[in-house]
Order: sequence, then C-alpha cells, then structure tokens
Amino acid sequence: MKRSPVLLLLALFATTSLLSGQSSSTPDNQQVPAKQTAKAAKKKAEVHLKPFSAFALGGGVSLMGVNMQAATNVNRYLNLRGSGNVFNYSVNNISVNGSTGSSGFSTNGLNLDGKVNMAAAGLSLDYYPFPTHGFRLSPGVLFYNQNQISASAVEAAGNSFTLNGNSYYSATANAATGASPLNVAATLGLNTHKQAFTITTGWGNMISRKGGHWSFPFEIGAAFTGAPSLNVDLTGWACVDQAQTECSNVANVSNPVGAAVQSDLSTQVSKWKSDLDPLKVYPIFSYGVSYSFHAK
Repeated sequence: MKRSPVLLLLALFATTSLLSGQSSSTPDNQQVPAKQTAKAAKKKAEVHLKPFSAFALGGGVSLMGVNMQAATNVNRYLNLRGSGNVFNYSVNNISVNGSTGSSGFSTNGLNLDGKVNMAAAGLSLDYYPFPTHGFRLSPGVLFYNQNQISASAVEAAGNSFTLNGNSYYSATANAATGASPLNVAATLGLNTHKQAFTITTGWGNMISRKGGHWSFPFEIGAAFTGAPSLNVDLTGWACVDQAQTECSNVANVSNPVGAAVQSDLSTQVSKWKSDLDPLKVYPIFSYGVSYSFHAK
C-alpha cells in the first residue's frame, strides 16, 4: 500500500508526457499540407477552356514579310491558327549620264530593276504535347501563295552581257535597220504549288493554358512549294561584237546571232533553275507578339 502513491505519480507523469508529445507533434503534422498549399500557390494552375472559347490575334515578321496571325483553342492540346504574310519591295537602276546607278542589281552583266511581291496565307493545327508549356508541332497548309520576284531592264547601247559564258552587246538604236537596245523581262515564281503542305515547330502558345494574355511566339519550319519557276524573255537587238558589225533581232532565230542568243539563253536559264532548286522547300521563320481573350 505504501507504493501506491509512487505508482500513481509515475502513471500520471507518463500520461502527461504522452499527451504533451502528442500535442507537440500535432502542429508538425498540420504543417505538411500547409507547405504543399504554398508550393501549389506559387505554381499557377492550368486553366481549362471550353473548345473555341478563347481567341488570339498577333503580328510579327517572317521570311515572307509582315506576318499576321489569328488562333482559337480546339481542346486542351490543340489550337487552330490562321496566318498571312505580305511584303512588297522594289529596287531600281538609275541611269545618270549613261552610267548605271547602284540601287538596282546586276547579274551576267545585265543591270536590272527588281520587284519582290510576297503574299501568302495558310492554316495550321498547333499541337502542344505539354499544354502548360510553349513547345509545339504544327502541320499545316498554304492555301494561297503568290510569292514571286520580277526583274526588268533596258540595256544601254554598247553594254556587254553574258549568256552561257558567251559575250553579247546591246545594240544601238537605228531607225534605218529598226535596231533597238536589248530589253529583259524575268519572273521568278516561288509558288509552283499554289497549295502547299507546311510543317513547323516553335515555342509560345498564343492561347495560354495558364490564363495569361500576352505571348511571344517563335516558329521555324518549311513549306513544300515545289521547284521555283523561272521565265526570262529577251527582246530587241544584240550584237556579237562591240563594233556592232554583226547584230540581229534576238527573236529572229533564222539569223545566226539571234539563234545563238536564244540557244545560250535557254542553257543559261537551265543553270539558273538548277541553282534555285533548293528553294523547292521554302524556309519558314517568324517571330512576333500576340494577345488572347476569352469569349463571354
């Protein structure tokens, strides 16, 4: 009976220690979900959008000119995107006192004025394998393609030029013979396939799955537009010597000079086409900015 108070005290001490241990561990157990909640708050949650409930408009620059884009969401992984490109630019040779200015361009001794006319439009299906990240793969099609470059020239009398390695001279105007200086007209078409398959990749979702509005999409890839077409027409007169003792209308293939010019022109155009053959796969590169909004 004398040990009962001691045993009672020991039992009370043990119970108090157990309760205090439980009370001190309780906050630690409760802190785990609190930490997880804080981390989750830092990481912005994905915003789930209904199909075709968000839209985006964008603009930028590309290898086809000024770039304009519009997009809408199809599902969590897909956007449907339309794009258009336009660009026009001219360079001219300026003749001053019979000399040619440097603002144009020259090839084979021909001093040319040039015009670049780019106009294209297409549709792409943007696939985002990781919806909250910007990486994408985009198969698509160009349904409108009018990209081309044209050039023209009126060669000054006596100017020399080469075709297929052979030299000729532009004739001097002569009312008696009907001679006139050589004229050149050329067109390079980058649109052999008016409708062409495209494949690109890039970074940046025009319709963010995190609820943001601004994005800066980047794109690189190719359009399979086919081998470029090249047409070169020569009119007027050419001579085989600078003294202009042997001259002919280049359209007159019954004349040895005219026949030689046309034969060398055909061979030269074939060489130019071979040099341009890599452009049958036209490179796509664009960078810009876009803004998205949700339909109410």
